[in-house]
Amino acid sequence: MAKPLVVVESPAKAKTLSKFLGSDYDVRASVGHVADLPSKGLNIDVENGFKPTYELTDRGKTVVKELKAALKDASELYLATDEDREGEAISWHLLEYLKPKVPVKRMVFHEITKAAVDHAVNNPRGIDYGMVDAAETRRLLDRLYGYEVSPVLWRRVNRGLSAGRVQSPTVRLIVERERERIAFVSTDYWDIDAITATDPSFDSKLVGVAGAKVATGKDFNDSGQIITPKSGKTPVQLNEARARGLAEGLDGKQFTVRSVEEKPYRSSPKPPFMTSTLQQEGGRKLRLSSSQVMRVAQGLYERGFITYMRTDDVILSDEAMTATRDAVTSEYGSKYLNAAPKQYKKKTQGQDAHEAIRPTTPYRSPDAVSTELNSQELALYRLIWQRTLASQMADAAGVTVSIRLAADSVDRSTGELVDCEFAASGTTITFPGYRAVYVASKEETGEDAADKEALLPPLRQGDLVPISSITPNGHTTTPPSRFTEASLVKRLEELRIGRPSTWASIIQTVQDRGYVWKKGQALVPTWTAFAVIRLLEEHFEALVDYEFTASTEHDLDAIAKGERQKDKWLQRFYWGDQGDDSVPAITAEAGDGDDALLGLKRLVEENLDHIDAAEINTFPLGHDPDGNEVVAKPGKYGPYVKRGEDTASVPDDLPPDELTVEKAIELLNAPKMDDPIGELDGLPVFAKNGRYGPYVQWGDHDNPPPGMEKPKMSSLFQTMVFENVTMDDAEKLLQLPRHLGDDPADGIPIFANNGRYGPYVMKEKDYRNIDSEDRLLEITLDEALKIYSEPKVYKRGGSNLAAKGPLKEFGVDPVSEKNVTAKDGRFGVYVTDGETNASLGKGDRLEEISPERAYELLAIRREAIIAKGGTPGKKAKATKKKAAAKKKAATKKSTAKKSTARKSTAKKKAAAKKAPAKKAAAKKPLITDVADDAT
Repeated sequence: MAKPLVVVESPAKAKTLSKFLGSDYDVRASVGHVADLPSKGLNIDVENGFKPTYELTDRGKTVVKELKAALKDASELYLATDEDREGEAISWHLLEYLKPKVPVKRMVFHEITKAAVDHAVNNPRGIDYGMVDAAETRRLLDRLYGYEVSPVLWRRVNRGLSAGRVQSPTVRLIVERERERIAFVSTDYWDIDAITATDPSFDSKLVGVAGAKVATGKDFNDSGQIITPKSGKTPVQLNEARARGLAEGLDGKQFTVRSVEEKPYRSSPKPPFMTSTLQQEGGRKLRLSSSQVMRVAQGLYERGFITYMRTDDVILSDEAMTATRDAVTSEYGSKYLNAAPKQYKKKTQGQDAHEAIRPTTPYRSPDAVSTELNSQELALYRLIWQRTLASQMADAAGVTVSIRLAADSVDRSTGELVDCEFAASGTTITFPGYRAVYVASKEETGEDAADKEALLPPLRQGDLVPISSITPNGHTTTPPSRFTEASLVKRLEELRIGRPSTWASIIQTVQDRGYVWKKGQALVPTWTAFAVIRLLEEHFEALVDYEFTASTEHDLDAIAKGERQKDKWLQRFYWGDQGDDSVPAITAEAGDGDDALLGLKRLVEENLDHIDAAEINTFPLGHDPDGNEVVAKPGKYGPYVKRGEDTASVPDDLPPDELTVEKAIELLNAPKMDDPIGELDGLPVFAKNGRYGPYVQWGDHDNPPPGMEKPKMSSLFQTMVFENVTMDDAEKLLQLPRHLGDDPADGIPIFANNGRYGPYVMKEKDYRNIDSEDRLLEITLDEALKIYSEPKVYKRGGSNLAAKGPLKEFGVDPVSEKNVTAKDGRFGVYVTDGETNASLGKGDRLEEISPERAYELLAIRREAIIAKGGTPGKKAKATKKKAAAKKKAATKKSTAKKSTARKSTAKKKAAAKKAPAKKAAAKKPLITDVADDAT
């Protein structure tokens, strides 16, 4: 009996949908888009209505073939892809290729639950060609942008680079922030902390001296100068001498309460999650990248745990509102429930509006689904569940108390007695309200009430307060923080650049293409990014203008609604203003509309010959003591600094704001790897930097030391400075491994040597650590024999492994809820929560790693394990030997057939090489879900 064929995007979604539809439906997956623009060439007919040429992907050929076969026995076709532009385009595209002869229905739902699926089956619609046009326009726009602009970067910066409509403004944001850090001038300022001897004690800070406000970090501009407020009263900047003098004068004194002010405290919950806020909070609280948040959320949606994860709305449906309020009452009691249902308004208008991201109905608590989800999925689900419930809970309430304390001190600079005023504040939460389930992060709220919550003793004006300690503190102003993925998503949302569905892929793209790398959680631009953005700003300003990029998103929305025509819009964008005033200018809000109206094609053609590659790729750093200019340049093999004809490579993990002229001179003056620092027995000795750090090398591959097949190398001690290595140092290091003598008991030689994991003594395969590199040159045979006479405590890779203590402790991981530490392992330092181990990344130094970065490394590692089909915390079964045995048996069994099989395979391969004919563009061209295309 024929039954309906239902097509969704992913196998996971197909599996979940099958549970609700049952055996009466045949549910299949398209596995995303089945076709795309060919990877090489423009493949858009810009002379004839911008009609694209497209082709099935390799996977798409198989999928379409299988779906066509399934359609032969189907009664009707349901296209059940996601309800957004890309989902609409996939459905249209399937329709074009499958050419079904049975009735076709478009089925959409916001959550994969029994009720939602039944409603979708009973209320189908047709394909929304306005959404298809918008998705198609975006795809063609990105191809045109990348195809025309990327070759300019190849010719003037470096091969293999790319430009993109959203990608390039995103990189520009990151580069601009680094420029601010480079230009930033720091300054020092001081204040005084006083801790009271009350019960409970509390901290107070010096805020005024002689009636003038004491300057804090926010009172300085980027040039290190104090900002004069509108009131005209310039804050006073304390230096160390004055701060210490005031502190000495206050020591032993009691402070007088000058004022006590009480204010009611009230805090309201944040709205339920939409895509941008989920990415931000997932990054801040769970230390997941934007891409990881979206991948985990996609899996939760497809398996029926949460509603659709690509949305820019924060509303809850009537059904969800009832479920949320019932869950609050059941979990926390009616007093925690807000008196009336709360519906929130979104900040910005955009396409693809859906309900907020929430658990599917009926609601299941995190504990109820804990056995069905891995740790990462459960952590994100818990975050969504908590945020949804919190949105309908009562406000948190309490009292905030602000106290001003005063005392006199002698000002050393004048010898006069001056009034010193201190301030303290604390909040007492009398009713937690929504905070019982969820507290938004500091970055989202602008303040963190949890941090400010503190209990102050009951005090009245005129009371005397004893002081237990007075401490002067020095501070240095800090440059603007680099973007993290969370803060970058927030900024992109504010500027209306891109859409919720594209931000994660864009941030990943700029890292994959070498424009950005991560230092901890911070996004650091490369010097190549500096060159690319400089070129685009100086010659294609409109294309990286934030308002222009935002206006294109607005135009795509208009195309989706039928308010603009796709072909005319592309015509204006690519060829420029051709006198058709009926088509609104796409750059109406851009900063430099006149240039943009030239059209992309003319803009590129007229600018290419005016771009000076040498100038674009040169960034002055300053001058050396002799007046020679020192510059930084991106290069084919990495960035380097240059002074005249002298060059030196820049370390990959050195951020641009740390490449000062002093640092550049240090790199230029360091020994060159090609220049020997001296000779030993007639052979050159070099100082070099390698994968595992600096080392000295005796001889080279053409002339190794006597009796050796290759040069002899020895790592520098940690106490040695690479730039200052002398031949004396080299000769000492090249003694290693040192033969200390033979063990009198068995005649086996004992050596002292340095290794990747530190200094050791060696007797055949028995290695023992020693406590200092310096001892390598001094340790005697007797001392080594004493080490071997003691029980072995730690042996890498051995069965009697004794765990070393942690190198560093970070706290509790927000995903696994286990303690995280750093340890030294066989392959170097790593972080672990006892279940998952993660190696340090590029730019990571153990002494600088924050707890947040440690949690992020573990999150990345869990993601990699899951992507390979594993489960974090569980060891893979040892199946290699079995697999090898099976392979060996299969090889023997098939020997007799080998010749025939080879001939058959060769024929098939030959046939497969024949390229399929490309199909001409149909009524609607192909769309892909690539967020930002470059050729």
